[in-house]
Amino acid sequence: MHGTRAQHLQLPRVAAASDHATGRIGPNAIIQTAEALRLLRGETDARRVFASGGLEPYLAAPPADMVDEAEVIRLHRAVRAALDADAARAVSLKAGQLTALYLLAHRIPKPAQRVLRVLPARLASHALSRAIAAHAWTFAGTGLFTARPGRPTIYEISHCPLCRVQGADHPICDFYAATFETLFATLVHRNARAREISCEAMGASACRFVIDW
Repeated sequence: MHGTRAQHLQLPRVAAASDHATGRIGPNAIIQTAEALRLLRGETDARRVFASGGLEPYLAAPPADMVDEAEVIRLHRAVRAALDADAARAVSLKAGQLTALYLLAHRIPKPAQRVLRVLPARLASHALSRAIAAHAWTFAGTGLFTARPGRPTIYEISHCPLCRVQGADHPICDFYAATFETLFATLVHRNARAREISCEAMGASACRFVIDW
């Protein structure tokens, strides 16, 4: 029974499949980054970051639909340019957590969540990974997402929009890591932790995330 439930678990689509070809990403990458900035840094810094990315109008009128991935790239680059490394990481982590909480509240059906929570963690990780992979175009844009479920679960995003054409001496895709960790800790195992072990900003071939519990 558990295997059958896991195989049929699906999440609802939220935009047209053609959006992947044009490089569009779900609005939470912008909305929750704004919220994280306001919570952690205040309205002044939120306006400063959004203005430097040319996105200040989104603070007054948040996007309601998929956005051009170029806007997400500019915003996450602006966060790192305007804030020191620790502050930028904290904002990205909070934005990822808020995004996962939004998905849990509004996008992942409650019956599916109940099924995942009663499955053994190994099966739940497979089912959740299939669902995430099926909807990767909503967060990876023109990047390529691949998943290797199991313990640990390994996700990769090549041509990653969050660190595209950037250089760093440490992994910087904290937004994704926090989103994955919050989803896994809620639906797979409460001790789940996600960490980015390689990043394209450091010269890696893909951004790789390891999720274990």
